[in-house]
Amino acid sequence: MTKRMGRADWRWLALWWHHFFLLWNTIDGQTRYSIPEELERGSVVGNLAKDLGLGLSDIFERKLRVASEAGKQYFSVDTGKGELVVNDRIDREALCGQSISCVLPLQVVIENPLQLHRIEVEIRDVNDNAPSFLKSEHVIKIAESTVVGVRFPLESAEDPDVGTNGLKTYTLSKDDCFTLKVKEIENGRKIPELVLNKSLDREKKAVHSLFLTAVDGGNPVKSGTSKITVNVLDNNDNVPLFENTFYKIAVPENTANGSFLLTTKATDVDEGPNGEIEYALGIHTSPSVRSLFHIDAVTGDIFLKKQLDHEMQASYRIDITANDKGLPRMEGHCSVQVDVLDVNDNAPEIILTSEPSSVREDSRSGTVVALLSVRDLDGGDNGKVTLQLSKGSLFSLKPSFSNNYALTTSGALDRETSSEYSIEITATDSGSPPLSSKKFIPVSIIDVNDNPPVFTQPAYNVYLKENNVPGSILYSVSASDLDLGDNAKISYSILDSKVQDVSVSSYVYINSDNGSIYSMHSFDYEKLKVFQIQVQAKDQGSPSLSSNATVHVFILDQNDNAPAVIYPSSAALGSLSHQRMPRSAKAGHLVTKVTAVDADSGHNAWISYRLAEATDASLFTVNLYTGEVRTKRAVSEQDDSSQRLLIEIKDDGEPVQSSTVTVSILLEDGLHEPILDLRHKLSEPSRKTGRITLYLILSLASVSVLSLVTLLILAVKCIRSSRSSGSCCMRRSDCDDYKNPNRNLQIQLNTDGPIKYVEVLGGDMLSQSQSFRSCMSPMSEYSDFTLIKPSSTTDFKEVISVLDASLPDSTWTFESQQVSREHQ
Repeated sequence: MTKRMGRADWRWLALWWHHFFLLWNTIDGQTRYSIPEELERGSVVGNLAKDLGLGLSDIFERKLRVASEAGKQYFSVDTGKGELVVNDRIDREALCGQSISCVLPLQVVIENPLQLHRIEVEIRDVNDNAPSFLKSEHVIKIAESTVVGVRFPLESAEDPDVGTNGLKTYTLSKDDCFTLKVKEIENGRKIPELVLNKSLDREKKAVHSLFLTAVDGGNPVKSGTSKITVNVLDNNDNVPLFENTFYKIAVPENTANGSFLLTTKATDVDEGPNGEIEYALGIHTSPSVRSLFHIDAVTGDIFLKKQLDHEMQASYRIDITANDKGLPRMEGHCSVQVDVLDVNDNAPEIILTSEPSSVREDSRSGTVVALLSVRDLDGGDNGKVTLQLSKGSLFSLKPSFSNNYALTTSGALDRETSSEYSIEITATDSGSPPLSSKKFIPVSIIDVNDNPPVFTQPAYNVYLKENNVPGSILYSVSASDLDLGDNAKISYSILDSKVQDVSVSSYVYINSDNGSIYSMHSFDYEKLKVFQIQVQAKDQGSPSLSSNATVHVFILDQNDNAPAVIYPSSAALGSLSHQRMPRSAKAGHLVTKVTAVDADSGHNAWISYRLAEATDASLFTVNLYTGEVRTKRAVSEQDDSSQRLLIEIKDDGEPVQSSTVTVSILLEDGLHEPILDLRHKLSEPSRKTGRITLYLILSLASVSVLSLVTLLILAVKCIRSSRSSGSCCMRRSDCDDYKNPNRNLQIQLNTDGPIKYVEVLGGDMLSQSQSFRSCMSPMSEYSDFTLIKPSSTTDFKEVISVLDASLPDSTWTFESQQVSREHQ
């Protein structure tokens, strides 16, 4: 068991609770019970569940508990019956001292939802204490010469009980010389006084034995007795008299030790030693008072020995005696009342009534987080407390009843911004200067799925070489989620879309756990150059949230196609091409022109020509870039009439791809120059050729104007939207709308996606997939360009024929005529 508090401590505590509960009694709706003290354990105080409107099941389900503000748990709840029962011995005197009202406040805390009820239990006094004296025997010395009517103060009895059970009166045993007088002073305190009723005669009776009895008003009556012995002295028949029989002083509780408080003064009309006075504290002064106050024996000055505490005791009564030095010694008496003034020396205290609970981040404003109360041991304005939260707090304090508050939310919470709050509450009293204290209440925020996954970037560019290994990884996308737990667990998927009218899932698949994208098969740049993948990241919250990102896959060209010869065509004659030339040809004569294309792109499609073998290597040469076969010297009579050339065609890829073509040249006498013959034919006027010429001029003009407009539009768009780009390209796209094999052109400007290009397409003159690709670089200093690039190695004789029919004479000479002859 804990050590019992002193009587003075309980008196202070009772007085504090008395004022505190008087304030609480003004609150409507409070439950109050009244029981006598000293009840046995298990005694029923009242049906708490019924009075609070609760069922017996609520006691278990809502975790009803009772907390005592007095510190010790005197009561508990019978969970089976819902009754409030006594848990420990209740001593009213220990709790409330001499206070008339003794009320124990209890707090009933109910959870789910969190509620707080306040009940009061009034402890009624029973007459369980008898009056008692500090000493069982009191000796008084009285001179025989003392005049009748002189009063001698006697020791007061103490009865811890209050009201009718407290001290009621005193009685004195019968004696002819003495009677008893009971004087009532402030606060209803009764002091017995012995009155001399008849002159004393020491020679007749030197000692008088009396019995003082203190009686209370209880039922049954209890009493206490003290023996009083009166010794009759001779001589010195004047008693020292104080100027005032009662002194009163107010002292602040923070008065320093050793401070002077008051001067008491007494006089004695006797002379010599019988008139010399010494001051002292009364013999019945309690040890607690002696530890606080000291009186100077010569001057009667009272000093403070120890610091006072208004909260422990607000008032002290000091009995002072003045004794002369005569024989017998005479004694005078006075009383000093010291009132301790309250000073703001106690900081307010914040008490958590319930533990703070976790809060969902989507909780509505006003959600209760915790219950708390505040107290200050000081009184008056020094005990008035205000609470304040830190500036910008997302919480607020809602007062419930006297000095009790509910901590609630007051704004939107965001766990991703702050997963836990340490709420700082400052309690400040109204004293001067004010005192304050702080308390930090931790509140955890429960996560809610309010954040979708976010990719590291909204779009990804992936570059993949063609002819890749099926099943290889293309790229790994990554997304993050600011939430926690399942709300942050991400799974990846590919949204269904079409690539060349085929579902994208036929091309790639994705690992749902880590976002790695894998190829389903090998890609061919010549069939597919770029496609898009829509990736979705979805969390596992409820409801789940998602976001999308676009993956642009660019297929990079590899040198996997050898150059294909389109002229001279060898489809009908195998690998051998026959050409004729006159023996009169001079140096630089154009024999033929080898034309080849490469289905690859870039460097892989750059073609070079080389004369690998020749019947007479000194007679012919091949241009490295154009493939033109010319004579290096004039033909002589000694040269063989049949010449055979093996021409090698190589691309610029890595590794190099190559092909060969064999050209057989027959030297003939009397063969006219093809170009002269062609000009001669053209010079012959006819209505048919004139009409064809007009059509050719109109077609050429139309194509030229249309091409110029297209290039201007492309240049403007490239400069505006791709200033930092290295080049602006115009490429072909698949189109099946070309029905006319003539000079019908289609120009298409495509600005969708990451690549902007212009396509110039001609009907079926090359093939369904044949087109003109034009590329311009802002850094290039050349403006003329021509690129013919087929996507297959089909027969291109018709292509050459069409070009020969539409282009000027200076462009196509011998080659076009040669093709015509071979067709014939």
